[in-house]
Amino acid sequence: MLGKENQDVKRAFGETLRGLRKANGLSQEQLALDSGVQRNFVSLIELGQSQATIGTLFRLCLALNKKPSAFLEQVEIRLAKDRNQPPEQGETRLLDTEK
Repeated sequence: MLGKENQDVKRAFGETLRGLRKANGLSQEQLALDSGVQRNFVSLIELGQSQATIGTLFRLCLALNKKPSAFLEQVEIRLAKDRNQPPEQGETRLLDTEK
């Protein structure tokens, strides 16, 4: 079950990253340049095929003008929504990318 959970997290993380990147009007290449992360790695993260380290998370969030904690909150909200679970108390906002 842990393997499925990990896949769900990687997918939700990637979908959140893609949504925020597009909401900021950035291509994968521009996000890569702004964050110092390889473009192919950005693609792999967005596809849920790779995981970002904490350092990479901070660099991506800096490039997206998003606090890492707010980014991870959006990942948690997406996971809860995908599992058809109500959000935890205080998680009533929709993802910015879904507005």
